[in-house]
Amino acid sequence: MPEPRTRTVLEHLAQFDLSSHSGSPTRSLAISTVSDSQTFIYVGTLSGTLILLSTNPENPSTSTTPEKPLKVATFLQQNVSLLRSVLVGDDSPVDRILFLGEIGKVLLLSGGALFLVDSLLLQPVRRLSFFKGVSVITRRFRSSNQAESTNLTENSANTNASSSEYTSTSQRILQRLGGGIRANGLRDKESELNHRTEGDFVFAVVIGKRLILVELVLDGIVSKSDRDLDGVNGSFVVLKEIQCLDGVMTMVWLDNSIIVGTVNGYSLFSCVTGQSGIIFTLPDVSSLPQLKLLWRDWKVLLLVDNVGVLVNTHGQPVGGSLVFRRGGPDSIGEISSYVGVVKDGNMELYHKKSGGCIQKVTFGGEGVGPCIVANEEVGGGKLLAVATPNKVLCFRKLSSEDQLKDLLRKKSFKEAITLAEELEYDGEISKDMLSFVHAQVGFLLLFDLRFEEAVNHFLHSETMQPSEVFPFIMRDPNRWSLLVPRNRYWGLHPPPKPLEDVVDDGLMAIQRATFLIKAGVETLIDDGFLSNPPSRADLLESAIKNITRYLENCRVKELALPVREGVDTLLMYLYRALNRVNDMEKLASSANSCIVEELETLLDETGHLRTLAFLYASKGMSSKALAIWRILARNYSSGLWKDPNMENGSQDSNNNIISGKEIAATEASKILEESSDQELILQHLGWVADINQALAVQVLTSEKRANQLSPGGPLSYKNHHILLNFGSDPPSQMTSSLSIWNI
Repeated sequence: MPEPRTRTVLEHLAQFDLSSHSGSPTRSLAISTVSDSQTFIYVGTLSGTLILLSTNPENPSTSTTPEKPLKVATFLQQNVSLLRSVLVGDDSPVDRILFLGEIGKVLLLSGGALFLVDSLLLQPVRRLSFFKGVSVITRRFRSSNQAESTNLTENSANTNASSSEYTSTSQRILQRLGGGIRANGLRDKESELNHRTEGDFVFAVVIGKRLILVELVLDGIVSKSDRDLDGVNGSFVVLKEIQCLDGVMTMVWLDNSIIVGTVNGYSLFSCVTGQSGIIFTLPDVSSLPQLKLLWRDWKVLLLVDNVGVLVNTHGQPVGGSLVFRRGGPDSIGEISSYVGVVKDGNMELYHKKSGGCIQKVTFGGEGVGPCIVANEEVGGGKLLAVATPNKVLCFRKLSSEDQLKDLLRKKSFKEAITLAEELEYDGEISKDMLSFVHAQVGFLLLFDLRFEEAVNHFLHSETMQPSEVFPFIMRDPNRWSLLVPRNRYWGLHPPPKPLEDVVDDGLMAIQRATFLIKAGVETLIDDGFLSNPPSRADLLESAIKNITRYLENCRVKELALPVREGVDTLLMYLYRALNRVNDMEKLASSANSCIVEELETLLDETGHLRTLAFLYASKGMSSKALAIWRILARNYSSGLWKDPNMENGSQDSNNNIISGKEIAATEASKILEESSDQELILQHLGWVADINQALAVQVLTSEKRANQLSPGGPLSYKNHHILLNFGSDPPSQMTSSLSIWNI
């Protein structure tokens, strides 16, 4: 039996000991939040008492742990109070409690009869005496799919107006006498159906083999916003009667489908046509049938031994099944995206879509007796009530944020992301919140020295700003300090600091953890680091490589100019730290947003003059770029350089290896070809021509510049000098040059 995943979804909110107020075990349970500060819990007992408890759903409490039984704290008992109790009927068990919060009423099933009482139990309980021998009652729930939910009032009035099937002798006498309401609490439907539409309080009751559909009508209440708190004068209008099965033990009514469960299996009845069909047949040895309406999804859960089968309103299986680890449960509840089942003093929470057991809560030992779980059927659905024979407990669903924080504190990062994705899929958190969690996980992993995983999460975050990693690259204060978002996360990781400090602090934490483990103390440090501690150099290289990867990906995004400047400038810093010269030159020679003054000193002092020359050229600082190329041509004329622009993996020295002097002249000529500054051209054309006169000709004849050079003057002399150097066989380019310069 696999243990449940260590996730805390529910926390203990309140607890009440019934033994001092009622010596009778619990039989039924209902819960409903009536305001932000008050939740009602109704408890029905075997002796026929209805107990009303009140708790504050917003009160703080301690979280429960999956592994340990709940420890009863003083404030848990103080957070629940007994408001009052009433006796229902004649000491028969209160089998069913239906809270009708819209009108402030509670409908009860006890001793085969139905009773009505106000929600505060202030007025005497009234018995609706027409119905006798009722074994099961359920309320109709209508989904948003109107096509699947027929208005029974209109349908009955149109198709069965004569009502002969339901009209008894006493009803006909009352009709002749003009009576519209029977003394026993049943309102004549003929006087009602022709001028009423179906309300919100329609129920199905089972009496023997009869399935009767009725509507509860309260005297003096015009709309569901009215609350008849001064009385409970209600009556039923019979809408339809259907031939049912014998031995119905559980029932759910969703839209036009009524699903009933017997010891033999589950059947579906149409409330419109009355037709029925078998959904599942239970084996001879099986747990008792149970049905649970999952109103958040508008599905029905059918218990088949220890398996919860999900079906739609047509009784067709949908999605996967839930396999309950402890066998058939005593009771089933629903809260948010989870199903809670109770048995043997334990509650287990299962995710409806994944089927996994998420949390286990223990509230009693073996032999505690049958347990009941109840959920809110309207509203936010954030509470679950659990009853043992002598105790009532209330649990509150932790907020999505608290659940995620709990997992992150445990460093259960994969589980946190899985939960965030589930919550986003279920609509409980936004897509931005999912991105926020990815970023939060990334920072926690970064401080755990798991840099590759950290950046993977950064890249999954659509809301994280590149400026958030700037403090890890350059110490504050710097040009971009004010761009870094502050206080955006949950305080689960230290403030940003340079990567060197992150690595040093992480290594110290590994050393401390090693000593703690030897002393028998558990830690959250990665086992891989403990068994094989990494070196500082390897960690720092990994950190820089992965932050570089993140900034490279950020370059393709639409960023504000200051952020783009930071990304490109700091990327150059990181390339320099990794000695990735090719990437430095590629970045500098392409369109970039680097801040030159932030890089000049670094590139100059480290000898990366080619990169600096490319950077100057990309920023239109042609004079500085040409000065560097001139220096390089002079100082490296005898060396051999590998041209990054021609690198293709071939070993052909004629193509890939060219003289540094030639490279400098080529790069300088590219700048001069686009320049219209004749003095600048005159200053550098000579040394370019000394290296490669063809390049000099290209400079003079270039059409790339915005303003063509003026003929005559020093440039004309320089052109003539180049011509003389070619002798009697000048290149074809010189033809146009001669005509331009009138030589």
